[in-house]
Amino acid sequence: MKQIILNATTREITGKKVKSIRQKGGLPAVVYGHLDKPEPITIDQKEFDKIFREAGTSALVDLTVGDKKPMKVLIHEPQVHPLTNSPIHADFYAVKMDEEIETTIPIIFVGISPAVDELEGNFIANRDELTIRCLPGNLIPNVEVDISILKTFDDSIKVGDIKVPETVQIQDEMEETVALVSAPRSEEELEAELAEDKAAEVAAVSALGEEAPAAEGEATPAEGEAPAVESPAALP
Repeated sequence: MKQIILNATTREITGKKVKSIRQKGGLPAVVYGHLDKPEPITIDQKEFDKIFREAGTSALVDLTVGDKKPMKVLIHEPQVHPLTNSPIHADFYAVKMDEEIETTIPIIFVGISPAVDELEGNFIANRDELTIRCLPGNLIPNVEVDISILKTFDDSIKVGDIKVPETVQIQDEMEETVALVSAPRSEEELEAELAEDKAAEVAAVSALGEEAPAAEGEATPAEGEAPAVESPAALP
């Protein structure tokens, strides 16, 4: 597997003051796990975006903080801004190479299902991740699931059907259905569903119109003033 390298610097700024780090193109983060104590760090925002696209949450990253020895870490799902969806804080978990870890990896569906291609059925994926346990060095970035075995509407793929290396243990229920193909719906069924959706929409609009007006004295945004957006919680 390709080595993924990320550099960082020690961070002394904490709390709401980390906003100044973001304004300079940095991303506040913290490393925890097999350390004496959590370590606040700063990484380059653009570099993190690049590394996260490559590693996601299921590949080991060699993180170097200042002039310290590189450590093996996993990226946890970063916190993002509620409006821009841009990362505002990242967490790194330092692992021990001789100690098993539990994490999730993405499921990638490959192949063509005859039940979809020939019978015009609808492919349904009940889950897109698999929970696994293994030593960090045996971590796999994803698992491929071939859907060409879905030949009829009675076929399904269960967790127990997924093949992984012997060094990796699946933690999910083996009988849980991962994917299947449902029969196509008739025009009558589609029309009935559309009618139900329209009726529900009309009922929702009517209910809104019957709601009582706001209580006297209730605060409302001033004219031209945008509604307040709750700011993200202070991050370490």
